Amino acid sequence: MTAAAALTLALATAAQPALAAPPGGKGPAPSTLGIDVSWPQCGTTLPSGQAFGIVGVTGGLATTTNPCLADQLAWAAKSTGATKQAKVQLYVNTANPGGLGTASWPTSSTSGNPYGTCDGSDSLACAWQYGWNRAEEDVDQRFAPAAQTAKVSANPADYVWWLDVELDNTWKTGGTDADRASNRAVLEGMTAHFVSRGGAVGLYATPYQWGQIAGIVPAGSNLAGRDEWHPGARTQRGAERACTEATLTPGGRISLAQFVSGGLDYNVSCIG
Repeated sequence: MTAAAALTLALATAAQPALAAPPGGKGPAPSTLGIDVSWPQCGTTLPSGQAFGIVGVTGGLATTTNPCLADQLAWAAKSTGATKQAKVQLYVNTANPGGLGTASWPTSSTSGNPYGTCDGSDSLACAWQYGWNRAEEDVDQRFAPAAQTAKVSANPADYVWWLDVELDNTWKTGGTDADRASNRAVLEGMTAHFVSRGGAVGLYATPYQWGQIAGIVPAGSNLAGRDEWHPGARTQRGAERACTEATLTPGGRISLAQFVSGGLDYNVSCIG
């Protein structure tokens, strides 16, 4: 989640939805709503009774860490599991600083880079490598230590890793096919690393922002056919409608839809 997204949360004034409702006096029914949290919620008291929790591993930028990751992982582990969604899921910020001369831009390649050899230039090979490197850091330097502290599984294969794709982060947005191909290469590199560690990978974006950043995904891309998480709704009913939107990629499936209420992100499961 970016700083702009955090501001949106801070400005939300609607009451938080109930996470349990009594059916016919038989006691509270488990909520079917999930909640996603990250650095903007550090130091706040989080609700209980969520069906699933999605925790931001990064701290608003692709190269930063959520400072309360361990605490939030422990909170998510207490989810009720009342839907088909995994009780604990993860998301990471993404970006493409190619051509900006950042210190994090790669100068060499991992074997298996589908775009060839990275030589430090603003190339597809280096964009893919940048994504791979960020995902590797997300697993080994950010998530694993926090998971051990939280006493939850530190195995990346036990989680869904959502790629948070938003215009608030750094992307090539000149509108050319080359820009979008470079951006896709970063996301493909991240996907490749998480998959190599056994994790499932999903895509978080609005259709508009996805179109601006990644454009049309070729059928042969490892981004095609992924589960999707669609934000942008203002109400639970709006999120439920978002479950039927067009998908971001060929063969994709909308698994989650998000809405904001009372300063928190709530999520509807689109798969039951």
